[in-house]
Amino acid sequence: MDKSKRPFLKSKRSFRRRLPPIQSGDRIDYRNMSLISRFISEQGKILSRRVNKLTLKQQRLITIAIKQARILSLLPFLNNEKQFERTESTAQTIGLRTRNK
Repeated sequence: MDKSKRPFLKSKRSFRRRLPPIQSGDRIDYRNMSLISRFISEQGKILSRRVNKLTLKQQRLITIAIKQARILSLLPFLNNEKQFERTESTAQTIGLRTRNK
């Protein structure tokens, strides 16, 4: 197809540059909890590179830092606060059922 016959096709990429999530002065380290916590979901999972908008090298360093922080008990392996609340409420309802019988 000739380029003159395709005048209305838009480019698929936008060229707007976004600010990088990690500044040049930020140090990726297991002790830097304010930086690490930005790359963890509410459930405690490590967010993907597409979501984080990180380079491959930065994502690897973040992953290693998160895993080191988990091993040293600076971060939980899982964030089970909601699950814990559910188990408490189910235990109360089960207890009420056994009391009524």
